[in-house]
Amino acid sequence: MQVLTALHTDVGIRKQTNQDSLLLKVAQTSVGKVVLAVVCDGMGGLEKGELASATVISAFSKWFDKDLPPLLQNQNWNEIQARWNLLLKEQNQRIGEYGKRLNINLGTTFSGLLIIDEHFFLIGHVGDTRVYKIDSKLELLTEDQTLVNREVQRKNLTPEQAEKDPRRNVLLQCLGASRVVEPQFISGKPTLHTVFMLCSDGFRHMISKEEIYQAFAPEKLMTEQQMKNKAIELVELNKVRNETDNISIILIKVD
Repeated sequence: MQVLTALHTDVGIRKQTNQDSLLLKVAQTSVGKVVLAVVCDGMGGLEKGELASATVISAFSKWFDKDLPPLLQNQNWNEIQARWNLLLKEQNQRIGEYGKRLNINLGTTFSGLLIIDEHFFLIGHVGDTRVYKIDSKLELLTEDQTLVNREVQRKNLTPEQAEKDPRRNVLLQCLGASRVVEPQFISGKPTLHTVFMLCSDGFRHMISKEEIYQAFAPEKLMTEQQMKNKAIELVELNKVRNETDNISIILIKVD
C-alpha cells in the first residue's frame, strides 16, 4: 500500500491563538505501512483550549510510539478500539480535573484515523471535527455530536437550517468538559484509490461539498505537494469568505 499525506493549519482572520492541534505519523512496520492522523479543536479562554487539544495529541503520539507496536506484532486489531476508548476517557478525566483545579472551562474535540496498511482502519470521534472519505464521491463518516445535529435527527431542523443556525457550535460532548464521553467508532478495511480527510469545523463552514470534492478527488492528487497546495488553497478560500475560526485539515491518500 502506498500512502501520500499532507496537512495544513491556520489561525484564521480573527483569533489570536490557534487552538487546533494536529498529529500525523507514518511508519513502515512488519505488517505494512501504518498511519495515524488526529485533529483536535480546543475550546477555552486564553490559551487553555490550545492546552486541551495539545494534551490529547501528545497522548495519542505516545500511544502510537509505545503501545501500538505490540498490537501490530500480535495483529490484534480488535483490541485497538478498546484501547482508544480507554485513552479518550482517561484524557476526558485528566483535562476535566485540571480545569476544576484552576476553576476554568476547557475542552477539545477529537477525530482520529488509524490505517494499518490494507488490513484495517479505525476512526474515533468526539465532538464536531470530522472525517470524510473521498473516492467517487464525498462521504462524511463521522457524526457531529452537536445540538443542531440532534435537532436535525429529531426533524426539528433541516440540514440547510442547521448550517446557518447560531447554535451550530454547541457541543453535546467534548473531552474535558463532559462528565462522561461516549466516542463514536467506525472500523473496516481501507480501499485503494481513496482519500481520507480530517478537518476542524472551521474548514467546512464557508466552502461547499462540491468544492471539497473537486479539490481532493483521488485522481487529482498525484503528489504530496499537490495535496499540500490544494489544502492551502481551500484554507485561504475559507479566509476570503470570512471564516472566523481556526482552520485545519489533514489529507491521506491510499493507493
